[in-house]
Amino acid sequence: MTDRSIDILLVEDDPGDVVLAREALQEGEIKCELNVAEDGDAALAYLRRQGDYADATRPDIILLDLNLPKRDGLEILAEIKEDAELRAIPVVVLTTSSYPEHVLSAYDLQASFYITKPTDLDQFIATMQQIKEFSAGVAQLPPRR
Repeated sequence: MTDRSIDILLVEDDPGDVVLAREALQEGEIKCELNVAEDGDAALAYLRRQGDYADATRPDIILLDLNLPKRDGLEILAEIKEDAELRAIPVVVLTTSSYPEHVLSAYDLQASFYITKPTDLDQFIATMQQIKEFSAGVAQLPPRR
């Protein structure tokens, strides 16, 4: 088991949820670098190191909301998994939606996990800790490029 810092790309348009994620990571003492993209287009530009994101680091894991402006998270997930350079990055769908059709669609598009977003800080901390434990401890992540 490794205790290295992980690079996380959070694709989230709700500033309150971004703050909650940051707090959960800090409170849970999770060693990570958290980068945020506020919509799917920004996420793809970040991942492809385009424009303002030319120096972006490749994330170890992507936390993807489904309810995004411009294009929804399922469209972004499909693009990530169709891209030979990006498809190996684990994508955790972290969203408020618990609709069975969203869950099925996400897994059909090769999401690593589908997690319904907790609204309570303590639950959010526990969720982020579990994601970190799995991604940096149990799972073998793709090598950084």
